[in-house]
Amino acid sequence: MTEEGAPPPELPPPRRVGRWLTAALLALLLLLLASPWWGPRLLAELTYFRVRRVEVRGARYLAASDILRRLAVDTSSSVWQPLEPLRARVEAQPGIRSARVARRLPVTLVVTVEEREPVALVAGASGFRAYDAQGVALPIDLTRVPVDAPIVRQRDTLLLALLGRMRTEVPALYRRLDEAGRQGRDEVILRLDSTRVRAMSDVTPARLRDVEPVEQDLAMRRMRVAELDLRFRDQVIARLP
Repeated sequence: MTEEGAPPPELPPPRRVGRWLTAALLALLLLLLASPWWGPRLLAELTYFRVRRVEVRGARYLAASDILRRLAVDTSSSVWQPLEPLRARVEAQPGIRSARVARRLPVTLVVTVEEREPVALVAGASGFRAYDAQGVALPIDLTRVPVDAPIVRQRDTLLLALLGRMRTEVPALYRRLDEAGRQGRDEVILRLDSTRVRAMSDVTPARLRDVEPVEQDLAMRRMRVAELDLRFRDQVIARLP
């Protein structure tokens, strides 16, 4: 109450009250975030921070829906739940090499993945399946995502490792590779376009690059080659058809 005739107390302008309220809320939020144990647990109870959106970044071969199923969150989940279990769930997907999960407040989770790269299509009873350089079968739907990779008749970890190194170290040769296989225990057979390349099973990508000047020389002479043999040290033997 005020004395009769006394002027009423002054109230702060509405805009100033709004600023004070916003500042107070931000200060409270910062205080909670600075509390590593009970702060996020308390925030996780607030419906304001329920997950409303999940962004998947970096996925090329896998469908975002497959990654979301692996993430296993819904609108009852909070963005303040621990992120490490979410990352572990995504990385359990065979096609994922690594994953990172981050929050974008107030209602979004951002999942960034690095996929395993297919290096070969391996023939099987039910058709072809993509494999990476470590011999891991990748859950890629080849009817949805075309994969440009050489064909291998069976899963061979040595051969797949070689293809992985070729993809990284001699990408131009790898792009020409149509098919790869083993001959016995000690030899590999690679088909580069229409040229058959024979080498020992321990051949390196650098050694495979030796076929390029030979092919160029034969092309200048307008000579066709049926096979290039790299089995002998420091030599490339060209066999004509």
